[in-house]
Amino acid sequence: MTVSAVIAGLGAWLPPGVVTNNDLCSRLDTSEEWIESRTGIVERRAVSGGMATLDLAVEAGGRALKAAGVSGVDAVVVATTSPDRICPAGAPEVASRLGLGPIAAYDLTSACSGFVYGLATCAGLISAGIAKSVLFIGSEAFSTFIDPANRTTAPIFGDGAGAVVLRCGSPEEPGAIGPFDLGSDGAQADLLAINGGGSRQRSATGLGHGEVPTEDWYLSMAGRAIYQQAIARMTESSLAVLDRAGWSVTEVDRFVGHQANIRILNSVAQRLGIAPERALINIDRVGNALSASIPLVLAGAAAGGELRPGDRVLITAFGAGLSWGSTVLVWPDISIDSPL
Repeated sequence: MTVSAVIAGLGAWLPPGVVTNNDLCSRLDTSEEWIESRTGIVERRAVSGGMATLDLAVEAGGRALKAAGVSGVDAVVVATTSPDRICPAGAPEVASRLGLGPIAAYDLTSACSGFVYGLATCAGLISAGIAKSVLFIGSEAFSTFIDPANRTTAPIFGDGAGAVVLRCGSPEEPGAIGPFDLGSDGAQADLLAINGGGSRQRSATGLGHGEVPTEDWYLSMAGRAIYQQAIARMTESSLAVLDRAGWSVTEVDRFVGHQANIRILNSVAQRLGIAPERALINIDRVGNALSASIPLVLAGAAAGGELRPGDRVLITAFGAGLSWGSTVLVWPDISIDSPL
């Protein structure tokens, strides 16, 4: 019997701090209109006062467990590009704080593609019989990795977390995840990178933390190249996964792209031939929340009635690495409180 990973619960959480475009304009050489026209973003959330990635993960994970009606799982996987610490992984702490016991727990890093890569990883755990249920969380406090004085990156990114509980089930039932299309291009890894703190820099320079150039601790981004790559890769990946699933584009009820930039989302939908009203969007209120982006969209849309049981959903993402991935599912009948 073929076993698939099935979504049994969904939860999301946003930190309370709201950063508007007007707030950014007070310190950047830009305007509210410029930010919104270039990115589609009006406001985003940001951590403060010592709140960090794992705090968001625990909140979202607890909500997903409640939505699924379970008190335990066999494994916890956390996708993040903004860990609380380089070592150790954060997932064991999340499992402990949620009272899940000494279960398997680990992190993965695929930047903005993290949620799709994480779904594939968790589906593998379930299909291989290693786990019957998995709590998977995408969580980011990425605002702490952005230069607050950089007008290119500061307006784009926001913080938040989204989580799903996956259980073993049949590939024919609603909520079953897959197939997948995954890809990468490491030859272009420098297009999106944070160089400070890694072994390469430490080995090459022997510099201590206080001696590393300040800009190396923040994200660098080749915006135009990333823009072009994101559109091309998400379009290609979406077509590939639709072919594997045996779906036509006309059968897609809801298109869920990683919320990186409204112009990227519109371009991918247009190339696929998906009408704008079928795309789920929350970038205007949340910004780019990296691995948390897609579950935040799903949670908001499910809570608001835009995403309904039986809808055929196409999910696609692109991020640093370079990495990209897509998957499909038929939306299940699950309850969810709005994260907004």
